[in-house]
Amino acid sequence: MYARRRRRYLVLMACCLVLFVGGGAVVRLWSVPLAVALCALAAVLPPIATIVANRRERDDRWWDE
Repeated sequence: MYARRRRRYLVLMACCLVLFVGGGAVVRLWSVPLAVALCALAAVLPPIATIVANRRERDDRWWDE
């Protein structure tokens, strides 16, 4: 149950990293507005990843902590 949440968090943070690096290093060579949009999207992902990682699932029990 915790491994599933950790995996989701790591996938979202990996996407964030790819968007930042891709937008800042690669995409800006062709389109600056697209690079800015990618970086803005990447800036929104860490809070979403945190919410996803801390959300309780159906099989979580509050007394297991």
